[in-house]
Amino acid sequence: MALRRQVAVVGKPIAHSLSPVIHNAGYAAAGLTGWSYTRIECAAAELPDLVAGLGPEWAGLSVTMPGKEAALAVADAASPVAVAVGAANTLVRRPDGSWYADNTDVAGMVQVLTDAGVMAGAAVTVLGAGGTARAALAAAAQLACSSVTVVARRAAAVDELRPVARALGVALTPAGWADAHRYLSAAGVAVSTVPKGVADPLAGAVAWRPGAVFFDALYDPWPTPLAASAVAAGLRVVSGLDLLLAQAVGQFEQFTGVAAPVEAMREALLAARR
Repeated sequence: MALRRQVAVVGKPIAHSLSPVIHNAGYAAAGLTGWSYTRIECAAAELPDLVAGLGPEWAGLSVTMPGKEAALAVADAASPVAVAVGAANTLVRRPDGSWYADNTDVAGMVQVLTDAGVMAGAAVTVLGAGGTARAALAAAAQLACSSVTVVARRAAAVDELRPVARALGVALTPAGWADAHRYLSAAGVAVSTVPKGVADPLAGAVAWRPGAVFFDALYDPWPTPLAASAVAAGLRVVSGLDLLLAQAVGQFEQFTGVAAPVEAMREALLAARR
């Protein structure tokens, strides 16, 4: 009988998560018959008790909002990128029972931006200053981007990003939301990390730069009005669905120790979205 191994995605709310679809398809394709992946609704304050109560069959947790900072705090050790960003989306159970935190959002973002043609030296414009913006800063650092302009609705939110940018060695320039359309129009690489609906009014105001890349971290609904305007302008456009898969691949390999069957995982995700 195959050894039973358990993984789950934790967050609140969590019923919408497509992570079980991706990971379970990967287990099936890789022949990991004893593995299963579920959802657990868990607020950030509840995460320490949840982790402490997990039995030895638990190989890891995927952590989504609002628990990413708590995941870093609960871990016994963490990757340098998770420490620099100040958040973790992955908790891996080590053989000695300790927990290791990582942030595969960053590697996932690097992957999708690289696949879209982003090269070293690019200047990046980021909409928003929350948790996904932190991952965007780290991705920009790993891609050796020349600068990052963060366009946010609150100056205080950008101030909270400054220590992250310093830790990553990223040159950060703040910008106000009133000028968002202007910065997007000039951007070679634009990344939107704001919640659903926030960037919609910009769709008719941006004159996209030819050859630019636009990444929108949302995937429901898709396309967003801003993404649709970028597609109409001929840009290379990346969605949050692409990031969801890319970050899951990194988690799968850390949890299982085997190469991820990426195409099977992709097909299952796309089928779930149809």
